[in-house]
Amino acid sequence: MTPIQFYKCLADETRLKSLLLIAEQGEACVCDLMAALELDQPKVSRHLAQLRQCAIVADERRGKWVYYRLHPELAQWASQVLTQTGQANPDYIAAERQRFVAARSSNSCPN
Repeated sequence: MTPIQFYKCLADETRLKSLLLIAEQGEACVCDLMAALELDQPKVSRHLAQLRQCAIVADERRGKWVYYRLHPELAQWASQVLTQTGQANPDYIAAERQRFVAARSSNSCPN
């Protein structure tokens, strides 16, 4: 992946926030991201599909829900960009992080 391809994939706020949450949390279910971003399932899934096409995330189906994590073959520099962006800008996803943690702790993903 070239830098321009990577940054084009990040050029949407929903995709960027989703990636920062996934990078921070290790993995995320679609339902957790729906709660965190306050968006409906089709919109979240569409953005995650774009990130999957960019080979930035990998997915795993568990029952009804799909879980996403950073792609295991993501270039180290790209992974570092995401980690450093999240660490340097903790307030950027503060509200989303709080909703994510609340959704995860309430087990918001029905089976």
